[in-house]
Amino acid sequence: MNAQLPRETVVKMYAKREAIHPRQVKGRFATLRWACVFLTQALFYGLPWLQMHGRQAVLFDLGTRKFHLFGLVLWPQDFIYLAALLILCAYGLFLVTTVAGRVWCGYACPQTVYTEIFLWIERRFEGDRSARIRLDRQGWTAEKLARRGGKHLAWGAVALWTGFTFVGYFTPVRQLGHEAATLSLGAWEAFWVLFYGFATYGNAGWMREQVCKYMCPYARFQSAMFDRDTLVIGYDTARGEPRNAKQKGGDCIDCSLCVQVCPTGIDIRNGLQYECIGCAACIDACDGVMDKVGKPHGLIRYATEYAQAARLAPAAEKALVMRRILRPRVIGYGLVFAAMAAALSGALALRTPLKLDVIRDRGAMGREVDDGQIENVYRLQVMNTAETGHRFRIAVAGMPSARLADADVVELAGASARAVPVRVRAERAGRHGSNPITFTVTALDDPGLSVTEKAVFIVPR
Repeated sequence: MNAQLPRETVVKMYAKREAIHPRQVKGRFATLRWACVFLTQALFYGLPWLQMHGRQAVLFDLGTRKFHLFGLVLWPQDFIYLAALLILCAYGLFLVTTVAGRVWCGYACPQTVYTEIFLWIERRFEGDRSARIRLDRQGWTAEKLARRGGKHLAWGAVALWTGFTFVGYFTPVRQLGHEAATLSLGAWEAFWVLFYGFATYGNAGWMREQVCKYMCPYARFQSAMFDRDTLVIGYDTARGEPRNAKQKGGDCIDCSLCVQVCPTGIDIRNGLQYECIGCAACIDACDGVMDKVGKPHGLIRYATEYAQAARLAPAAEKALVMRRILRPRVIGYGLVFAAMAAALSGALALRTPLKLDVIRDRGAMGREVDDGQIENVYRLQVMNTAETGHRFRIAVAGMPSARLADADVVELAGASARAVPVRVRAERAGRHGSNPITFTVTALDDPGLSVTEKAVFIVPR
């Protein structure tokens, strides 16, 4: 008799995503979150239209290789300042994470902000959570097609406007708007408008929590910056358990509203999880339930692991949290951040808005002219990074008889560069070979605006 073979088991390596329909929630943290949405988007959408000194105030003009940041003009030679600014922003994010966990993710991250906007649009067309779930289960009807179609058209409009604004930071936005209105948009501009718009539409409209859970690297390494005194969202197990809808156990009535409002679909009562973005929607939902059942707020709250373990009264817990937030680790981080910010600010303040490069004509090492003098030819690359134009005087020194054989005054507009060919002549009194000289360029209307660059003068044998 043959033994019965075991049945094969199919193990799926990827679980199908279940749609998450967050319930709308009201409360102080929801108000704060929307305030951050309005603030960040007012800055993002508004800055490209702000004008300063007759040009766009914030413009990363890749074509002319000039970065305009309000009154500051940075050239490729100033890339170190942009790099330092990015490092400072990253360090600031790490410092905030050490103190308050993932508040950036919950309130100001572009993924969170645009997901909030797209969810608001979705609610306008399809209703709140229960209505959206019912609509998902329905077959395709004229009403469903109209609601879904209207929602996606609105999403597409927001996404395209976002892509247009993004490109407006690299191409003058007024020029970009004129080209878009006349259907004469350049190929690269059109590509990036559509690309960034598609990314916004896909990330905020379709992928949502998957970006935070699977694509964002910050969610993976942020735990390395946490410790027992980092402010996180936690559930008070001692107070809430055992759960009982009839209020005969702990304060938690197991209504699951904290799960229904969560944009990543987790249950915060199971403990801190990497999917938690710290948005505090569960706090607002739980506080609303506590109001209805006559219990104090704070069953789910912002707290530290150390404070929760101490099981103190609310006032004592807040005092403990505030005292331990200013711990040596945070103070050290804060001092380093302040020092970096001060160094960057000082470097920008002391930066001379005038640059000079000297390139000697290598085609002629040095030649004797009609009057017996020696002549060398140079090209001076003068760069005026200030917003205002100046007239500059060029002077040469280093050899007693050295003088310019050309006009010694040049004029440069603001935020412009100019290649100035100059001829330097000197008597044959110098030694043969290389003789050190210097070029100095000085603004006639501002003697403090001056720069000097070294060069060599060749005297042939």
